[in-house]
Amino acid sequence: MTAKEKMAIPPQAMPEQEPAVRAHNMNEVALGFTAEMAKIEASRCINCAAKPCMQGCPVAVNIPGFLAKAAEGDFSGALAVIKETSLLPAVCGRVCPQEKQCQKFCTMGKLLKDPDKAVGIGRVERFCADYVREQGTEEAVSCAPSTGKRVAVIGSGPASITCAADCAKAGHSVTVFEAFHKCGGVLVYGIPEFRLPKSIVQHEIDGLKAMGVHIETNYCVGRTRKLTDLMTQDGYDAVFVGTGAGLPKFMEIEGENLLGVFSANEYLTRANLMKAYLENEADTPFWHGKRVAVLGGGNVAMDASRMALRLGADKVYLVYRRSEAEMPARKEEVHHAREEGVEFLMLQNAKRIIGDDQSKVIGMECLKYELGEPDASGRRSPVPIPGSEFTLDVDTVVVAVGNASNPLIPATTEGLEIDRRGNIVVNPETNMTSIPGVFAGGDIVLGAATVILAMGEGRRAAAGICDYLKRSVSQG
Repeated sequence: MTAKEKMAIPPQAMPEQEPAVRAHNMNEVALGFTAEMAKIEASRCINCAAKPCMQGCPVAVNIPGFLAKAAEGDFSGALAVIKETSLLPAVCGRVCPQEKQCQKFCTMGKLLKDPDKAVGIGRVERFCADYVREQGTEEAVSCAPSTGKRVAVIGSGPASITCAADCAKAGHSVTVFEAFHKCGGVLVYGIPEFRLPKSIVQHEIDGLKAMGVHIETNYCVGRTRKLTDLMTQDGYDAVFVGTGAGLPKFMEIEGENLLGVFSANEYLTRANLMKAYLENEADTPFWHGKRVAVLGGGNVAMDASRMALRLGADKVYLVYRRSEAEMPARKEEVHHAREEGVEFLMLQNAKRIIGDDQSKVIGMECLKYELGEPDASGRRSPVPIPGSEFTLDVDTVVVAVGNASNPLIPATTEGLEIDRRGNIVVNPETNMTSIPGVFAGGDIVLGAATVILAMGEGRRAAAGICDYLKRSVSQG
């Protein structure tokens, strides 16, 4: 088939639950491609020589290679190609911002002069992973003979999962230490069930266990045990820190200590990890907000807004101080939130939160903004309009304005260098920290980023660990 013929193939739309239905259930919004849809979408790839899509992928998946197999209906073969470099295709196919990464550089999108008509790489990736998992034909990962070396991995998010798997494949004995009672990091406490079913995350964790990786839950390194003790007393030869960016930021405005004000982290963790929405089954309580304001414009703000609807809110406002054009959230998430009934209040922001004599939220005073000159991020700066104050009638406020790196390990580990933002400083080629044998990656290094970027960090750190352990053997 010629490039011109491929250009005539229409992009396959993702089947979805109806907005009015899905806004009140926790089932996955996107229903997934059929096999025929996956083959058609994959066949749109023109397999161009430059392969720009791969340059946009943080782990350099052989995208034309897996699409070619998927187009032939060889979904197992396609998944095998993906898994050469990416261990979480079912996850990445769902939550990665492909439109800002691989699909952004897709030649098809450029030929058609419409980025929305790029090949649906993520959707085909998701289908291949789901198909093979559901068929029960996934091949076991083979590991090299034991090296006798022990690696401790702190945290169990995307960076840690990737690092642990790569180290296990290299023959090292790996133990993952997770502070929570369930593994998965942000994949289980941050991303809602309706975007990423937790059974899929558990499948990946089970895959780690099948590789021989040992997992310790309810184990908080920095409290249960100091990081350096793992090496000096417990016999680990190397340590990877992947504890993420779990420290919520607040607005620092009047009223943030009122009842009914939550960080998005707490709000989502209660629902996602602790299943608060299952009132008859879970013991986790949640705040029954009926008029909810969510502050922020990123994916976390979209998740919190959409979760509020599913937790029974009658009205949900998304309050953002810039315009929609500057919003960092995925276009798809914004579209879904609006379809489900979230009301977007652009160029507005909270000035103070108002409480009653019981210290409960009864409203939020907002200020209107206009856009000024671009700031350091390249986005136009929001400028407040004097005298534009108004009050929003709400009983709940969820603050989703960003997260900082988890401070526990830097605070309890002497000699560990951090930057002014609290992120761990690493060698950009090996991801080794200022302490020999201690490596780090993911959001604890980057600040809050994407799943696939965290995976790239975990992969680079694993390579650094393997090289470090080889050198220690040759020198020892």
